[in-house]
Amino acid sequence: MGSVRARAAAGATVVVALALIAAGVAVLLVLRGNLQNQAGLEAQVAAREVAAKIATGTAYDKLDLPDGDEHPVVVVADDGRVRAVGEDVRAVDGKRVAAAQGAGSVAPPAEEDEDGEDDDRALKPGEVDDDVEYRDGTAEVDGTVADYRFAVVEAKDTRGEQVTVRAGSALAPEQDAVGSVRDAMLIGLPLLLVVVAGVTWLVTRRALRPVEGIRGEMAAITASTDLSRRVPVPSSKDEIGRLARTTNETLAALESAVERQRRFVADASHELRSPIASLRTQLEVGVAHPELLDVPGAVEDTVRLQRLAADLLLLARLDAGERPGGARVDLAAMVREESSQRVGDRVPVRTGELASAEVAGSRGQLGRVLGNLLDNAQRHAVASVRVAVVREGEWAVLRVEDDGPGVPESERERIFERFVRLDDARARDDGGAGLGLAIARDVAVRHGGSLAVRTGSVFELRLPVA
Repeated sequence: MGSVRARAAAGATVVVALALIAAGVAVLLVLRGNLQNQAGLEAQVAAREVAAKIATGTAYDKLDLPDGDEHPVVVVADDGRVRAVGEDVRAVDGKRVAAAQGAGSVAPPAEEDEDGEDDDRALKPGEVDDDVEYRDGTAEVDGTVADYRFAVVEAKDTRGEQVTVRAGSALAPEQDAVGSVRDAMLIGLPLLLVVVAGVTWLVTRRALRPVEGIRGEMAAITASTDLSRRVPVPSSKDEIGRLARTTNETLAALESAVERQRRFVADASHELRSPIASLRTQLEVGVAHPELLDVPGAVEDTVRLQRLAADLLLLARLDAGERPGGARVDLAAMVREESSQRVGDRVPVRTGELASAEVAGSRGQLGRVLGNLLDNAQRHAVASVRVAVVREGEWAVLRVEDDGPGVPESERERIFERFVRLDDARARDDGGAGLGLAIARDVAVRHGGSLAVRTGSVFELRLPVA
């Protein structure tokens, strides 16, 4: 039971077995009931024929009773005397009956009603009771005892004597039919269950064969660490095919993430190498020739290293899934505060419309986004940098615009990748590491918003209003 195939086969077999057993029992019960009803109907017909003859005045010794082998008949008077008995009928329900009319043998006593009184229907002479009672019992006919379905009918002869006619119909055909059906079911049920188990095993095995291929390939990928490999995709359009395609999509995303991480490490190493090497060179020159020590340059390289380390640390926290807090941040107030602190910018920052808009998140991270966008605008602006905050339905929109050449349309997504700097940015400012816009977009996404270039020189930050 350690495999899906075995469990599926066992489960299907158990379910089919229970269903077949329930259906078989129902069939046997219905068949038995129908055959018993048929036997009762035959017994009723025989009893009414005899009762009708008695009611029309036929003498008891002149009654043409059915053959005892087919329908054993006993006619009993109210006083218990047997008035007539079928040929070869010797006993009913274990009690002996006379072989000839009026021999004085006593038949089974008449049935009593619920009050304990004899059932007197007040029949008129020559009348047959419409009510029929059915009883199962035994009869001995020509030395053979068998089961019968008896119909009991009361009648009055023309002289006013009330008698009870009891005619039976053999239950042997019903028992033989039920037994034959039961035996056929007992033989066929195990064979059918074997077929169900085998077919389920084969079908499940065939259906799960692609899963084993997927598992084997995943094991090989794990062992080789080659994320460029893909699992086989079956031609079927079922759940297994979708599983294989989803697995390949996951592998592709994982390969892309690993490759991006490798590039990130390589780019970070490259970015760190230059300021560290420059700082080391300046310090070594300063040790050998103190008069040549470039203190401002060393400070600049140290600041650059500090900023780069802070950017890398923030990116690491964002990649680790750090979520912003739930504090309310007024974007308009944040813009006023940040703008007032940028007194040394090359191009003054002007503010446009500042609509009151509160968002939920981290004040420090959102301030970092605004600072990065303003730094980017300062690098490209000619004479103007403008910031505005507006409300658009359930969104708060912060726009930063400069009068620079703008971002080419083909580069408007690439600039948000890490360590990406356009040629103009490299020529104008070699101090940037290409992480500012990447950090800004990551923070925007973590806050449930977005950051994009709407026109050539307009950066738009959209955040949901708290």
